[in-house]
Amino acid sequence: MNPEQGSAEHTEPSQEPAVPVDSPADTAAIPTAVSDLSSHLRLWLVAVIGLALDLWTKHLAFTRLDGNWADKHGYIAIPGLMSFRRSLNPGALFGLGKGLTPIFIAASLLALGFVLFLFVNSGRNRRSLHVALGLVLAGALGNLYDRAFVMADVVKYTANGRRYTEVGKIVSPPGEMPIKLGSWPEGRYVRQIPASAEPEVRTQGVVRDFIKMEPHFEVAGYKVDMWPWVFNIADVLLVWGVGLLMLNFWWERKAEIAQSAAPALAAEESGSS
Repeated sequence: MNPEQGSAEHTEPSQEPAVPVDSPADTAAIPTAVSDLSSHLRLWLVAVIGLALDLWTKHLAFTRLDGNWADKHGYIAIPGLMSFRRSLNPGALFGLGKGLTPIFIAASLLALGFVLFLFVNSGRNRRSLHVALGLVLAGALGNLYDRAFVMADVVKYTANGRRYTEVGKIVSPPGEMPIKLGSWPEGRYVRQIPASAEPEVRTQGVVRDFIKMEPHFEVAGYKVDMWPWVFNIADVLLVWGVGLLMLNFWWERKAEIAQSAAPALAAEESGSS
């Protein structure tokens, strides 16, 4: 046989579709993140930088900003948009669940375990997922540090038929009335809470907040804040991280649907041909 004639049939070499970077599909065929240095760098660099930024800004706020209770404006960072003011939060994100510090610490530890579980079981190509986990890790660790090590006096009392909660540093001797509650941590700007207010005192871990968004509108002459909560960098990192996680889960679900539909589409195309 003449070698130049060859066979009448020619088959093209089969090519496997390339797995795109950051694709959630077919992660079983991709080395896991736990054995990949670049994946660890993405996770831990984001977590360490985010945690350091959170703790540094909290320290800066509570050493540089004035703790005067009467100052309702704080330091105006961007007029009409954002200000900085000191606030101690005995609850969770945005002040929810006051007085449940042990539960929040346990929930934070569970969340950290879940973050590490997702990282260990992810592929090394899931770059945005690793960044998201690093953001969540930084935010959770930042507020967990405060709840475990930043102790303040939480006083609940009654005034004009309503129950109030104030957080600061008690400067009066134990058991003395009225209670003299100053700003935390220096004990300045003391306010007095009389025995008639039925005060309840407890010392617990609190979260340091200092960022306040200023946009508002008025209803019947009353000012209504569009964002009434005071927050910190850890809260921002948590919101960003969870949002990016949700996007990753959506991308993963979308890839799974496309992958499951591929055989049916291939069969339909082969049948039509």
